[in-house]
Amino acid sequence: VRMASSLRGEVLNLYKNLLYLGREYPKGADYFRSRLKAAFLKNKDVKDPEKIKQLIARGEFVIKELEALYFLRKYRALKQRYYSDDNQ
Repeated sequence: VRMASSLRGEVLNLYKNLLYLGREYPKGADYFRSRLKAAFLKNKDVKDPEKIKQLIARGEFVIKELEALYFLRKYRALKQRYYSDDNQ
């Protein structure tokens, strides 16, 4: 039970982090939130700690992907702002 409760905290933190990152999602925060909720609900009955750890790792991978997506989007916006196409 101890193991499960510590993983529960990790899962909740993962959900909160993803929810926070979803605010800037290109298709909209509501779209992201509904997909996120569905993904977590689909796995709500998983009891095996190893399986839970795999799911957490997948969630952390998604966080990294989202951060990369946002970073690239900001980089492109800055690049367009400071480097016009005058030199062509």
